[in-house]
Amino acid sequence: MPCVVNPAPTKVMLLGVVMTAAVVGSGAANSGGQGTALRPPGFHHLHLASADPEAAVSFYTKAFPSTSKTTWGGLVALRSPNNVLVLFTKVDQPPPTRPQTAMWHFGWHVVNERAALARMRADGITVLPLYTSDEGGSVSISSDTFPGTGGVLGLTRSQLAEARKNNVKPTGVAGFGYIRGPDDAVVEVQGDMPAERFNHVHMYQEQPFCAQVWYQAHLGLPASPPRPGAPAEAPRTEANCTVARGPDRSWPALELEGTYRTPSSGVLAGDVAVNWYMRQGETPLVSTRGQLMDHVAFSVTNLDAWMAKLGEEHVKVLEGPYALGDSRAVLIEGPSREAIELVESR
Repeated sequence: MPCVVNPAPTKVMLLGVVMTAAVVGSGAANSGGQGTALRPPGFHHLHLASADPEAAVSFYTKAFPSTSKTTWGGLVALRSPNNVLVLFTKVDQPPPTRPQTAMWHFGWHVVNERAALARMRADGITVLPLYTSDEGGSVSISSDTFPGTGGVLGLTRSQLAEARKNNVKPTGVAGFGYIRGPDDAVVEVQGDMPAERFNHVHMYQEQPFCAQVWYQAHLGLPASPPRPGAPAEAPRTEANCTVARGPDRSWPALELEGTYRTPSSGVLAGDVAVNWYMRQGETPLVSTRGQLMDHVAFSVTNLDAWMAKLGEEHVKVLEGPYALGDSRAVLIEGPSREAIELVESR
């Protein structure tokens, strides 16, 4: 069964497996060179802990009418039209969102963002403020304040002053906004898109470019394309992936103090983006296990071959392999302690 840790400090709930927290060594079956030929994974599911999974699914099906309630692997689940799942494990108390892990938020595309947010607000859903500077002021949609520049989704303090000086106007078109989901989840709403669907998971990483190199090398996932207007950069390798965090925060941002948005990077898993910024604070990121966003899961076609490949590469295994519904899975750890489940598709 899929594994989510109960956040209660006095008890750990493992759904059918024993946590090993081991490193797969060279004793794993030899992949026989198959690793380079393995098909890149697709995005399978995001796994959340919830105090009330039934209520959570009801919230999301109302907020995003194209989604539907289902079950998968014996768990309550939400299905997006692009065949992506959100799985829920019931926990005894509200799942924690602190201390900070690699997980930040997840998001949907919607067809008409302004109409969608207006409908959600009328339904009693909390639309989160996007602060327009550290002096206060906020909007609900990013495009109602100054547009970002240079491929960055925001402006620094000095860039804001320049925009005011030059009388730059908001575009007022589609942008991004955020709602407060069940269990204190932060959910992005992005439009205006051709169809409503689960679109991305946004993370933090200790080193964004090194994380990209890790996901490419070990999971074969392609890098996300650069944002329009972003400067061209040399390809990143282990030799040049470590960089300093950009010195300036930018706005609009969910936090009044702004967001560090450089450097940024990410990968694509099918039609779902997994993107990240560098961690915002000075404290190292902690494991995602037992938190609201417990892990992400990718689908693979030959779990044994993947296990052999990851074994040769000394990727850390947290659990498994284990039975998961009618299939099998293994839980590994990513570069910033994010749990990643590989689910064998049949």
